[in-house]
Amino acid sequence: MSSSSQSADAGGVPFLERHQFLIYRLFSLAGLVPVGAFLVVHLLTNASVLGGPEVFQSRVDMIHSLGPLLPVVEWAFIFLPMLFHAAVGMAIIAGGLPNVGSYTYSGNIRYTLQRVTGMIAFAFILWHIWQLHAMGRPLGGGGFDPHHASSTAAIALKPTLVAVVYAVGILSAVYHFANGLWSLGITWGLWTSPAAMRRANWISGAVGVAMAAAGLGALAGMRGVDVEEARVVETRMMEVRRMLEGRIDPSGLPSVVEQPPATAGGSKEAEE
Repeated sequence: MSSSSQSADAGGVPFLERHQFLIYRLFSLAGLVPVGAFLVVHLLTNASVLGGPEVFQSRVDMIHSLGPLLPVVEWAFIFLPMLFHAAVGMAIIAGGLPNVGSYTYSGNIRYTLQRVTGMIAFAFILWHIWQLHAMGRPLGGGGFDPHHASSTAAIALKPTLVAVVYAVGILSAVYHFANGLWSLGITWGLWTSPAAMRRANWISGAVGVAMAAAGLGALAGMRGVDVEEARVVETRMMEVRRMLEGRIDPSGLPSVVEQPPATAGGSKEAEE
């Protein structure tokens, strides 16, 4: 009797509420690792353009050196966790899950901003993937060429309206992540006292400011790229990379490997 009644009670409770404890922890964990970690790495990688097109191109080449494994890594550690985090977040916003109670002070402002920036960030990410990622090509997007990283990114970000959209998207994603760190600590019981929450505020704020600086710096750096000069640098790097990847006859290696400065210098003088 007791068993059947428990079963009936369980049957009347929605799945999300029945497994609320586990879902919240997986939700917050996915927001930190791997989604949040990827956001940090992505912004820092993009900010490397401030060191010049060759620096950014080398970072992109490193990522794409994964070859056929890259889509597997992207789906396993970025897209699927992001979709899970977004789906649970939408369920919370729609009322399928209650407010976790992390935001109990005046006006619930932070909780409202967390929801709003989450929706903006998700919409921005979908548009960003369409615009630059290879998956967007069948739909007319996918404008980013990994072999000409700085120049194609600069062309994509040149329109003022696009730059504004990126600025809003970056700041929304950064706020959502940084503020999420604060609520994650409450979900996992890392800070529960008022003093600990105040310290967490400072930590989250510092992380947010640093990430915003990296993101907006990357945006400004991409838009400041000289496309023609970047093309020259990228083409040279691509030619060197292909030459190194295509080394078949070891007897030809010394002349290529031992004298790169003279070859590069000679090319430059000839161009001048």
